[in-house]
Amino acid sequence: MLKTYELKVGPITRQLPVVPISQDLAIASFVLLGDAELTDYAAEQLAQLVPKKFDYFVTLESKGIPLAQELSRLTDHPQFVVLRKATKDYMRAPLKVPVTAITTSAPQELVLDGTDADRLVAKKVVIVDDVISSGGSLNAAQELLKRAGATIVGQMAILAEGAAADRPDIQYLAKLPLFPID
Repeated sequence: MLKTYELKVGPITRQLPVVPISQDLAIASFVLLGDAELTDYAAEQLAQLVPKKFDYFVTLESKGIPLAQELSRLTDHPQFVVLRKATKDYMRAPLKVPVTAITTSAPQELVLDGTDADRLVAKKVVIVDDVISSGGSLNAAQELLKRAGATIVGQMAILAEGAAADRPDIQYLAKLPLFPID
C-alpha cells in the first residue's frame, strides 16, 4: 500500500500520509490547519465560485475554520458561522443533530448555537469545508441550517474525496482518492 499520496491543488503540492481508518479502507490524511499557503490559495480559487448573493459562510469545526475566515475576508463578509462538534456552556438554545463521518468512529453531534441560528433565519448561506467525503457531516450541516430557517445556496470544499467527486451539488478544487486495503 502507498505510504504517502501526492496531492496537487493548482500549483501547490503536498505529500499526505495514507492512514487506515478501517480494516478495508485508508485515506490520505489532509490537515488544512496551519497550512496558510494552501488555505490562501484555496480561498482565492473558491471565492470565484461562490454565488453572487449570499449572507454568510457556514463551516464545520475545526478544519474548515481557516478557509471560512479567508473566504469571508476575500468576499467582504465580515462574519461567518461555525457549526461546533459539541455543546458549549455559553450556547443559548443550541440546535443539535447526530453526525457520522468517515474519519470518526465514535458517535458525534453537530451543534448550532441558538444565537447563530437566530441570525441565519431567512438568510442565504454557503457551506464550506476542507474535505467532503461520505457526506455525513454535510448532511448534518444541511439539517441544522434547515432547522434554523436558512437557505443553502452553495456547498464547496477544497477536496472531494472518493464518490463525493461525482456529486453535482458541490464545488471543489481537487479530487482525493480513497485507498482500499487488500
